[in-house]
Amino acid sequence: MLVRHIDDIKSSEHEVHAPNGNWTSRRMLLASDGMGFSFHETIIREGTETLIWYKNHLEAVYCVEGEGEIETTVDGKVYAINPGTMYALNEHDRHYLRGGGQDMRLVCVFNPPVTGQEVHLPDGSYALE
Repeated sequence: MLVRHIDDIKSSEHEVHAPNGNWTSRRMLLASDGMGFSFHETIIREGTETLIWYKNHLEAVYCVEGEGEIETTVDGKVYAINPGTMYALNEHDRHYLRGGGQDMRLVCVFNPPVTGQEVHLPDGSYALE
């Protein structure tokens, strides 16, 4: 059984920060854990915008705190994100993720799982490890 607490992830090698400061990802389950998915808590900073395109991964996201929005690039649709909102990038949707007036705390699941140190490539994707 795996049991972890978020405080053990913070300030460890499993806490990854965006180079531009837009987000912090706390990777609680990784590919090396053998679960077939990874599980993260991600903080999106207020007032930021990040282009994301998980062309190699599927992701489901649940907002537990804060506010923001997601805009799909293919059609320009904008969706509000607030506590209780879930969105799933089931078609590898390229999108902008924007922080609103306060930081957002999101719980995210990735398939295939990430290894732990990924950061977004220039096109917004993670490399397939």
